[in-house]
Order: sequence, then C-alpha cells, then structure tokens
Amino acid sequence: MIQRRSQLIIVWFFVCDIIATSIAWLAAYHVRFESGWIPFVSSPNENDTLFSHIPWVLFTAAVAYHFTDQYKISRMRRMREEAFCSIKGTFFLVLLLLAIDFFRKDLSGSRAMVSIFGTFNVFAVFFVRQINWKLIRDFRSRGYDQSFAIIVGTGRVARKMATILKTNSWLGIKNVGYVENQVSAFNKDLDVMGKFEDLPNLIAQYSVSHVFIALPMNRYDEVRNVYEILADTFVDVRLAADIPDLAGMALSTVDVDGMPLISLKENPHFGLNVMFKRSMDIILSLVGFILISPLLVCIAVLIKLTSRGPVFYTQERCGLNGKSFQMLKFRSMKMDAENASGAVWAAKNDDRRTILGTFLRKTSIDELPQLINVIRGEMSLVGPRPERPVFIDKFRKTIPNYMARHTVKAGITGWAQVHGWRGNTSLRKRLQYDLYYITHWTPWMDVRILWMTIFNGMIHRNAY
Repeated sequence: MIQRRSQLIIVWFFVCDIIATSIAWLAAYHVRFESGWIPFVSSPNENDTLFSHIPWVLFTAAVAYHFTDQYKISRMRRMREEAFCSIKGTFFLVLLLLAIDFFRKDLSGSRAMVSIFGTFNVFAVFFVRQINWKLIRDFRSRGYDQSFAIIVGTGRVARKMATILKTNSWLGIKNVGYVENQVSAFNKDLDVMGKFEDLPNLIAQYSVSHVFIALPMNRYDEVRNVYEILADTFVDVRLAADIPDLAGMALSTVDVDGMPLISLKENPHFGLNVMFKRSMDIILSLVGFILISPLLVCIAVLIKLTSRGPVFYTQERCGLNGKSFQMLKFRSMKMDAENASGAVWAAKNDDRRTILGTFLRKTSIDELPQLINVIRGEMSLVGPRPERPVFIDKFRKTIPNYMARHTVKAGITGWAQVHGWRGNTSLRKRLQYDLYYITHWTPWMDVRILWMTIFNGMIHRNAY
C-alpha cells in the first residue's frame, strides 16, 4: 500500500509538471509573438509554432525531468531541494529544445521564445509543486497517507527523534515504538517492543516503512549489527547522529572518492553569495536612506533642541573578522555619560538617557544612522549585532564559540533580534540564534528578517 501511494504521488507530480510546462509554453508564445513587447522580423505560422511543437516540448520535458531526479519524491524533501530540481530540470529541458531547434531549424524566433519559456517554466513548475506539497502535508497532518516507523535506541537522541516525528505531523510518519538491547530503569517509560533481532518481525507486523537508528555515540559499534539485521527488509533506514546541540552547527554530507564526510560547520558567506548580499545591502540601504531622510532630519533637529551635545554618537564596535569600526547612532544619552561609569550595559530606567533618547532607544530609531555604516561596507543590513571590544574580551573567555559571530559582517538587525533576544537578555541564546543565522543564511532569510524587523522587531520591551 505504501509503495502504491508513493507511485500515485509520483504520477500526480508528473501530470502537474506537464500541465505547468504546457502553460509556460503558451505564455512564452504569447509574450514572444502576440504581446508586441519583443519585435521580430517575420511573422511565424501560428498553428505550427504554437501547437505542433507542444508534443516535442512535453516529451523533452518528461525526459529532462526524469534525468534530473524530479521524481525522487521523499517525505523529507525541503523547499531548497525542490527549487534546485526545478532549475536543473528546466535548464536541461532548454538545452534539449535548443539542440532540437538547431537540427530542425523550423521555429521562427525559437531562441528568444525558448529563453522566455525557460524563465516561466522554472516558476510554474516550482509553484505547482509547492501547492502540491502543501496539500499533501495538510492531508498527512490530518492523519491521511500515514507511514510507520520504529526507533532503534531509547536514549536522548531517540527521545528527540520521537518528538520530532510527533511535532512534524506533516511528514506523515508515526512512531510505533522502540527497540533496545539494553533495557534499564531509564527507559521503562517508553514502549520498548523488543530487541534488535526482533526488528524483521516487528517491521512485518506493523507495516513499518522507516527505521531510525538513534543510538548514543559510545554504541556506534552496534549500528553495523542493526544494519545487517535490516539487510533483508524493505525499509528506509536513517541514522540519527548523536551530535550535541551546538549552536551554529549545520550538518551536510559530501562524498569524496568513496569517503563520506560530514560537515559540522560550514559558512555559506563566500563567493557569489557575498556579492549578492553586498549588492542587496547597497541597493536597499540607499533606497531606505533616501526614503527616511526627512525623518532623520527631524530627529537630528529634535536632538539639538532637547539636549546639549552632538547629534550623532560614535562607538567602537567589532565586525567581520573582529575588525573594529566606528558605529553610528543618534545620541540618546547625556553628554559624557560614560566618563564616570565606564563601559556598561544599558539598564532599565537608565538615568543617563535623555527624554528623547528613551523614545529613540525603545523604538530602535537611534540605530537608523547605521545605514551609513552599511553603505560604507562596515556593516550589513542583517547579521549579528556588533559588540564593543571590552565586552568581547570578556565573553570570548566565558561563552564557547562566541567568536564565530565574527565570521560575517555585523548587522543592523538579526535573527536573534527579531526573536526577542536583544538588550539585557541571555547572551547564550543570542549566540545560538546568531550562529543559526550564519550557517543557514539565504537571501530569502535576509528578506524575512527585514520584514519581521519592520513589523514586529522595531519596538521591544528589552530595548533600553
């Protein structure tokens, strides 16, 4: 039954892909030949161009999608994998179409049309697939299309695996119990169904499709034994690695000449990613600076009218690779506020603040001049908040992995800030969120953080 359901899902995805491809082809024809947006020398034969080539396009699409793994459907398939497959499948399809046109030479303006079609097709296929996954996951969350799993082990990792399956009901994987050779008082609260050698019988009895091996690291020698027991069964076997919950850890695997390597720490900020992020910083900062310039002028005037001293306050902070820079802020404290107290964290009801400064800090408006730091390349719009050198020297000695924050540029806002970890809150939690951002960064994550900052991150009770 499980295999039959999987085949039906694959067929459904294939049909939807073909429909999406057909729509993309028709849309590309309209833009190329009917919209008037793109000039052409001679008018094509409409029926020949539009309809006679659709069978070629759909047949080629089926071949391209098959050879780019579009139909290796998995319950744990992620959006980024779906996007990559859509791009890869369309790219291969476009290459095949151009090759066909090169030999046939009978489609007027085909190169322009195929290029337009390729762009439309990526979005069409990806969009349709996301809708399908949303529907499938909604059905699975309601108890339909369920598959069953057994967890090998009863320790910390096994309990966490069971919690993940329970809380992520959209996977449609239900844990039926545990198997364990070492039964003790610490796992009597769990439904231990038997020992490792009982796995084949339990798999047949409960129609199990997934086995998660979740043994502690000091028992990894037993993993091979479990795998050999499962050799004659038809189940998916996955290893839940016993790796401590370290902030910023993002596991990925790569095979080098037959040797599987597990990456524990990998920074995605390199190459084209850095160029893309920098381009986004410059464009958005300049646009933002121009749009809010009237507000900046008003704030500057109010600061001059309500307190003695300069409009801006500069403070040494550390950014990329620990390099220091002068961070700009609107002055929110009285002149020479730190002369007596030295460098200290802002506290609630801090009497060093001006009346206007209290409002500026509470609304985070005092941070807006940092757009200049972004334009100068000292900061990014999104990233870990920069800290003062005197505090960094203290934190690096007491908080493990703290300096990993400096592998990217500091930001005006960040993943930790939009989740409430700002001001006088837990440094360890803030570091955990910062490192998660560093290892899971994507351009869309930056856009999401900026959106969250605008609508729920500007005003916060922990901002003093």
